[in-house]
Amino acid sequence: MNHPLIIAMDFQDKKTADDFLRPFSGEELFLKVGMELFFREGPAVIEDWKEMGYRIFLDIKLHDIPNTVKNAARQLASLDVDLITVHASGGIKMMESAREGIEAGTKTSANKPDCVAVTQLTSTTEQVMQSELGITSSLEDTVIHYAANAKTAGLQGVVCSAMEAKAMKKNVGQDFAAVTPGIRLPDNPSDDQERIVTPAKARAMGSDGIVVGRSITAAKYPYQSYQDIQNQWRELT
Repeated sequence: MNHPLIIAMDFQDKKTADDFLRPFSGEELFLKVGMELFFREGPAVIEDWKEMGYRIFLDIKLHDIPNTVKNAARQLASLDVDLITVHASGGIKMMESAREGIEAGTKTSANKPDCVAVTQLTSTTEQVMQSELGITSSLEDTVIHYAANAKTAGLQGVVCSAMEAKAMKKNVGQDFAAVTPGIRLPDNPSDDQERIVTPAKARAMGSDGIVVGRSITAAKYPYQSYQDIQNQWRELT
């Protein structure tokens, strides 16, 4: 997955997002388009940013019956995005259907998006998972189990906290990607995240890609924050 730093573009509309991107002109960015922006702007935002040379992580977490997920994944793959998410809790058949839809919707084999399965959100604690979701195993064991299912389904990796990345890879395979949100600098607030780590710690724990939102987008100097996080992530400091 080439260890990308992915910026979570969690803005209310494209104009606000484009204003944020202006100081980044010339950078080879990997941008996450989530539900808020995609539901507001639709495919046009992806088409525009792809034309500008940006890589796109389309993170709308498909989760439905297998046939619906297959058809939705086919549509998303046709947008020439680079990375797509599904919910691992949908099961192996649903994840297999997502993979089949991506293969059917990809214009050329060279541009086929990777697909990763969301295990447990980084806003979820083990206590919440057990008491509210009714999952009695540990959070780490649940992530490992979901990751094994995702690998069986033919996906390329999972979304998990960096805290689970090492154990996941040990049990599922070093070549199975761990894309990790919940990244914060030491002086940043945790906001609604619970399982958070620094960029350097995420690298040490085995993350293959990090997703960073408010530590960049809400920073006083976003471009400088981006550079600082990039340096820490790439172990340049």
